[in-house]
Amino acid sequence: MRPARAPDWRNLGVMLRSVLLVNALAALALLARNRSGEALPFDLLEMAARVEPPLILTLGLLYLLAPVFARLTVRGGWALVAAVALASTLAADALAGWDLPSGRDWPVREAVWALLAASAAMVYFTVQERALGPAIAQARLMALSARIRPHFLFNSLNAVLGIIRDDPRRAERALEELSDLFRVLMRENRDLVTLGEELALCRQYIELERLRLGERLDVQWQTDGCPPDAKVPPLMLQPLLENAVYHGVEPLAGRGEVRVSVQRAGGDLLVEIDNPLPPPGRAAGHGGGNRMALDNLRERLMLFFDLEAQLEAGERDGLYRVRIRFPYRSRA
Repeated sequence: MRPARAPDWRNLGVMLRSVLLVNALAALALLARNRSGEALPFDLLEMAARVEPPLILTLGLLYLLAPVFARLTVRGGWALVAAVALASTLAADALAGWDLPSGRDWPVREAVWALLAASAAMVYFTVQERALGPAIAQARLMALSARIRPHFLFNSLNAVLGIIRDDPRRAERALEELSDLFRVLMRENRDLVTLGEELALCRQYIELERLRLGERLDVQWQTDGCPPDAKVPPLMLQPLLENAVYHGVEPLAGRGEVRVSVQRAGGDLLVEIDNPLPPPGRAAGHGGGNRMALDNLRERLMLFFDLEAQLEAGERDGLYRVRIRFPYRSRA
């Protein structure tokens, strides 16, 4: 059995934590044997010269071998990391002047250190992901999702009630759409979903909002270049669209336009949602929830993509824009 989420050696956060962990262990070992404060700076430089080259080489090789690592068992993954760390250390020492063919002055101390550092890194990631990660992530995701549902349910039911007398057939279809939406919302939402599924959910939500706002709500979709199989956090776009409607369109006296753009940019996906800024006097009573949704999404992006995801939000050219960038990963 493997950890719930084994280290992704192509993840910037994993690589950064590995660098910090190995350097911290080396610094602690250096401080334990250092007896002179004056020599400490020179000892630190010597340590960096010995530790950084094999560490960088190890991370580079693990980056290339990440697909192989992902298919291994726990023991196989540990063995691969240890072997790569040992080989990188021996290679770095060979380049530094160790006589590899003769075998004289074998870098036994460096080899032992490489194995210990590799083991420490794997212990850290295993404890983080296997013992603490799933339980904490599941609890936080369920709590975050629960914060979204009441507002969405309130708005959607009000929309249906507004037309139930005038157009009962449309109200019936709206209730069916609402049922489909809440089937998605009631999931545990621990796993990534496809971008196609998320966009379909958003379109259903917008159709429900049009029951209340009619022609006042105009949504422009720019999604022709997006890969529908891309993995995204569940409920990534719907809360942002909800905020765009509630904070941007609803306070307006007339028509408001929301623009949704999803496109692939190299190895990343770029999502932008723009909505109008209401006049200051009409914005009263529509504050507070926008920041909660953004904090909510930022935390979930961190859970799924670590440091590789970015979220920016703010006013620009008379519009409020939310911009999200995260790595493209397909379901396959």
